[in-house]
This record gives sequence, C-alpha cells and structure tokens, in this order.
Amino acid sequence: MAARHRRRTAAFAVVAALVAVPAVVGCDAVSKALDCVQTADSIADSVTDLQQAVENAADDPTQTDQSLDAIEKNLDKIGDKTDNTDVNKAVDDLQKAVSNVRDAVKNGDETPDISPVTDAAGELTKVCTP
Repeated sequence: MAARHRRRTAAFAVVAALVAVPAVVGCDAVSKALDCVQTADSIADSVTDLQQAVENAADDPTQTDQSLDAIEKNLDKIGDKTDNTDVNKAVDDLQKAVSNVRDAVKNGDETPDISPVTDAAGELTKVCTP
C-alpha cells in the first residue's frame, strides 16, 4: 500500500512539473507525457498485482493471466500514443518480459521469475518521467 502511495505521489509531482513547463512546449507534447506517466503508473500497479498473483497462484491461477492481460492492455495504450524511441524500446522490453512470463505459466511454471517484468516496468517509468 505504501508503494502505491509513493508512486501516486511521484505521479502527482510529475504532473505538477509538467504543468509548469513553459508555453513553448506544445499542448500535444504535454498531453502525451501525461498519458505516458499515467499509463506507466497503471502498469506499476498491474506489476504489483502480478507479484501478488504469482505468490497466490495455488489459490487462483487465473489472477496471473489477468494481471498479464492488464499490463499488455496498458502497454498498447502507451505504444499507440508515443513516437519516442526510448519509450517504445521500454514498451517492447516489457512486452517481451510479459510474454516470457506468460509462456512460463503455460509450460506449467507455477512461480515464474517476474523480475524481468519488474525491471522493464521500472525502466518504462524512468523514460516516461520528464
């Protein structure tokens, strides 16, 4: 819970910084940056859900799939809204990590290594922060 609060506080700080951006930056660029930050925050929440789902896989194995689906849905949102190469690379890396976890689960791994997903989500958050 504290981690979510810190992420939300960080997201609000980023939003405040973006609002202070000089008028020479177009509204479209600010809007895209805000979308990236908001979606990255949603992905961070989904990664937290994924961690919990993997820990509780014995109780409800469908939670892992639902968490992976949520991450992929948010990745599609970012990918559709940006032409930034760093963001696109981070999105691609995260999509690959999610795909690897999904494959591991399909192959019977009840406790897949999700650290690549966590690392890639952290990188995405970093490149989305102005």
